[in-house]
Amino acid sequence: MRVTLITHTPDPEKLVAASAKLCYTKSEVETLMNGLTEQKIDAFLKRLADMGHESPLEHVTFTFALEGVSRSLLAQLTRHRIASYSVQSQRYVDMQGAEFIVPPSVKAHPEVETIYNNIIGFLRQQHSMLYRVLKYTAKTDLIAKGWTSEKAEKAAEKIALEDSRYVLPNACSTQLIVTMNVRSLHNFFRLRCCNRAQWEIRAVADEMLKQCKQVAPRLFANAGAPCVAGPCPEGPMSCGSPRTKAD
Repeated sequence: MRVTLITHTPDPEKLVAASAKLCYTKSEVETLMNGLTEQKIDAFLKRLADMGHESPLEHVTFTFALEGVSRSLLAQLTRHRIASYSVQSQRYVDMQGAEFIVPPSVKAHPEVETIYNNIIGFLRQQHSMLYRVLKYTAKTDLIAKGWTSEKAEKAAEKIALEDSRYVLPNACSTQLIVTMNVRSLHNFFRLRCCNRAQWEIRAVADEMLKQCKQVAPRLFANAGAPCVAGPCPEGPMSCGSPRTKAD
């Protein structure tokens, strides 16, 4: 797994403070960014946090590249709908020989990992065989309809790629780019940094939060699982092991 912050809105904390300044003072747009010292930025950000006024956070975005994550993680991640995603396509990218993610619970026991690897090896073999058969039959059918061999070859390859992917498991590795605004990131971190979150998306969320804090520590001072800033909302479902800002 690799999480990389590839870009973000410049001067994120100053921009949020300027947005707050516009809301609560008679500042002109032309001079909105003037006079925003570090002390005033601190004051505006604290005021927003104390009031629970989160809409100014939406003006700042962070863009991450995620590599070596599973399609299982992708299914969870895209439930966060106020975000933008660009994902490696299994329709256009040849998945023969693709990498697969191994859960820690599997790696912890050699005998279990052997079973897991055997299953993955079988699926790799079956996927490759299905790809070849689909490509051959599609090409044969298209040539029979009068297509040239060259044209049929290209079309058959696309058919084989997009239909053989149906047998690929959730463990199949992928890579993607995701962009979220700060308000959405706070929501994401509340849900996915929790100890009860699934291990892979929790690891991604923890690393994303770490990198966000390096850029804008004041914007993410209280970000993370709910227990970082207050009581656990899970009730009887609580893990019983609250996280801290240092986690």
